[in-house]
Amino acid sequence: MNTSATDSTATDKNRRPGMRDILCLAIGLAIATLGLLNSMPAIPGLPRVGPFGYEFMHPVMLGLAACAAVARSGLAWNRPVRSPALRVLVAVLDAALVGALLYTLADYYQTMMQLKSGLFFFDPRHAWIALAGVGLLLAICYRVWGLALTLVAGTALLYFYTGQYWPGLFNMVPVDWVEGTAESLWYNSSNGVLGSLLGIVINTILPFILLGALLEGTGAGGSMIRISLHAFRYARGGPAHAAILSSGLFGSVSGSAVANVVGTGVITIPMIRQRGFSPAFSGGIEATASSGGQIMPPIMGAAALVMADFTGISYLTIIVAAAVPALLYYGSLFIAVIFEARRLGIEAEPEVSELDPALMPTRQDWINLIMVVVPLTVVVVSLLVGFSPAGSGIMALASLVPLSLVLNPAIRKAPWQLVLALGRGGNSFATLLIAVAIVGIVVAVLSSTGLPIKFAQLISASASGSLFMSLLLAMFAALVLGMGMPTLPAYLTIILIMGPAMLRLGLEPLVAHMFVFYFGVASAITPPIAVAAFAAASISKASPLKTSVEATRIGLVIFILPFAFAFYPELLLVAEAGGSDRIIDLLSILLRLVLTIVLITTALAGFDKRALSRLNSAIRLALAVAMLVTWPWLHWPAFALGLALIVSHYLTPVKKEALA
Repeated sequence: MNTSATDSTATDKNRRPGMRDILCLAIGLAIATLGLLNSMPAIPGLPRVGPFGYEFMHPVMLGLAACAAVARSGLAWNRPVRSPALRVLVAVLDAALVGALLYTLADYYQTMMQLKSGLFFFDPRHAWIALAGVGLLLAICYRVWGLALTLVAGTALLYFYTGQYWPGLFNMVPVDWVEGTAESLWYNSSNGVLGSLLGIVINTILPFILLGALLEGTGAGGSMIRISLHAFRYARGGPAHAAILSSGLFGSVSGSAVANVVGTGVITIPMIRQRGFSPAFSGGIEATASSGGQIMPPIMGAAALVMADFTGISYLTIIVAAAVPALLYYGSLFIAVIFEARRLGIEAEPEVSELDPALMPTRQDWINLIMVVVPLTVVVVSLLVGFSPAGSGIMALASLVPLSLVLNPAIRKAPWQLVLALGRGGNSFATLLIAVAIVGIVVAVLSSTGLPIKFAQLISASASGSLFMSLLLAMFAALVLGMGMPTLPAYLTIILIMGPAMLRLGLEPLVAHMFVFYFGVASAITPPIAVAAFAAASISKASPLKTSVEATRIGLVIFILPFAFAFYPELLLVAEAGGSDRIIDLLSILLRLVLTIVLITTALAGFDKRALSRLNSAIRLALAVAMLVTWPWLHWPAFALGLALIVSHYLTPVKKEALA
């Protein structure tokens, strides 16, 4: 599996730094510094450098990102090169490729400035430069992100030039070679590779990427893992519960499911196996917890920040809307571990390895928690007092740096660790920016062809006016489109194609975006290409496909929740969702959802207090589905039957239970 280059450093920590590492650090620091200067909020009494114009900022940041990606992974050679002559040749080839891309970016700046100054016409030279820039970025994307994202963008590009030959729904008028290529793909301030989507990521997301990198660099991430392991050491699930808590908290900040699996899973997954869980379950629970971090407030990874810009809804409102579904999802993971532990007969006794002094939290670990709580609090408070999301992220960074120097002696002795963390954060952002630039190709094609509108009409016709069937079709389309992609580009690709269809269903924009966002997250654990589950399988030594199937079983609630808040938007708590403002309606669906989660989890595990028969499991699943139907005459009797079934299961002795 080709995972993101953002995760490659997990295996390189003990390697002696080379020239390429130093170059990556320098580029990462340049990205971090320029990005922070650009996003710095206006604070009375302090000078403000940015924001810079998009004509300058977009090509410079994308150029730096490309340099970092090539320097980090090596574009021209996938294996270590031992021959000095070949090393020189590879370096020259990489430099030539990056140099060519930088030339196309420099031409973007010059052309956009000319466009602003007056009358301007594109010529074939601009079309060839645009096509060369897109091709070079696709090559870099393949090396950094693998085949899935590259294939999606490549297919979109192929369709852009051959759409007039496609049948039916996909048929379109031919594009003008010069205008279509130059303006749609490259020289455009709204769409295309260097358009507004790239600007959203540069202006909004960078501070939060750097915040996650600093939390890890200051030791706060490791402290969360040790404290979580200590807190659950006498629970049945033990390290499995710890993995859910630590991965959920840290995944919210890091925004990358795969990076979170690699970062926390190397500690938690072996310990989950030692507690007695199967390798596939061990990897699956880590994958589900790490993926779900992106739906957990208050940070929610990068996609929620983009959602705020797309919808025009405040980031703080999105945080509030995400709270209840996220808590229900993580509650379902804890319940899944409890019943799996019961099924396997695992007792609440820690393994010797779990009591290893090296894994026991020290006084410093508890102090380091302050470095987690304070920045997250600063983010929320800054949003409440009126700062932008980017400004709130920078305020959190500004609080974390002095806190780490005051509270952590290791940072005081080696303050350059903060610089190294910023460099790593800049490199992580670079790989994300490459992905978003590639999604810009898809944006350009969709904007030029009007395909999303046609797709919306097709879904409406196929579903025959049924909201449920329309949502079901949208779910399958979202999972397919998100296969193999990280969450942010998956969410962007899905919402661009499915967004008009969602709005045609009568959903509020916030509900439609949250629906798509959830399935963008879910695609990381959904077979056959489940990037988070595959990353976990590489640590647990289980079959990747079996791990993804297990992760889907454990995290099934993430597939149910979007339908729940689509039909019951009051779950999102905010007026923008368009739900009922009566507290009784919220309590009604919450009560039914909690029992639904218990019934589904026990049915899929085949175990509650004791083993369940297939008939009992089937009945539980049927009642769980019935409880979510909007008709009161059906969901309340189903609720009563479900509750009675559980009570009778616990009260009936084993030998007299009819269905067990």
